[in-house]
Amino acid sequence: MNVELLQYTPEPEKTVALAARLCYSPSSIGKLRERLESSDIESFLDKIMSLGHHSVLEHVSFTFGIEGISRVTTHQLVRHRIASFSQQSQRYVSHKEEFTSIMPDTIAENAEARQIFAFMSETVHKAYAQLVDMGIPAEDARYILPNATETKIIMTMNARELLHFFALRCCQRAQWEIREMSVEMLRQVKKVAPVIFREAGPGCVGGPCPEGQFCCGQTQEIRDYFKKLE
Repeated sequence: MNVELLQYTPEPEKTVALAARLCYSPSSIGKLRERLESSDIESFLDKIMSLGHHSVLEHVSFTFGIEGISRVTTHQLVRHRIASFSQQSQRYVSHKEEFTSIMPDTIAENAEARQIFAFMSETVHKAYAQLVDMGIPAEDARYILPNATETKIIMTMNARELLHFFALRCCQRAQWEIREMSVEMLRQVKKVAPVIFREAGPGCVGGPCPEGQFCCGQTQEIRDYFKKLE
């Protein structure tokens, strides 16, 4: 898996602070910008975040390039509707010459399971290639491709939605692949917007575990991990 923060709003925390200041000030935007040059943006953002004034976070966005993940994960990813996605097409990109599968560790660590997985992947790959050779369009041959098929996607989310995304997908109860991807995304955005994402992570980081009876039972360990995440 490869996750890369491709682009983001320049000076994201300054942009959020400016938007928040505007809501409470009669001054012009130009004057507010000048004042922000010397003001304590960090302390102001801390106050805004603690008050739950999160709408201003929608003014900054982050774009990720993600490779080496399965269609299992992208099927979950696109359920987050406040985002933009561009995924490698199985209509226009043929898998005839190259068919890469993502194998879960639970299968890779079991010799018999690994053999079954490899056999099925090889069988599907051959069948796909045969269909294409017969003149079947790639857009129709793809119907036999499994969820394990490797894919690539570019995704853009604003900061407010990212906080929600991390709360759900960094959780121990999230599926392992999207959780691994989410943690790496969080690691990277914390470098460019450390105040905004200071308390980011699964729901239990900033309060009681939202999973109730399904709690993983590792709340303190999880909190410690995400507070130290760099």
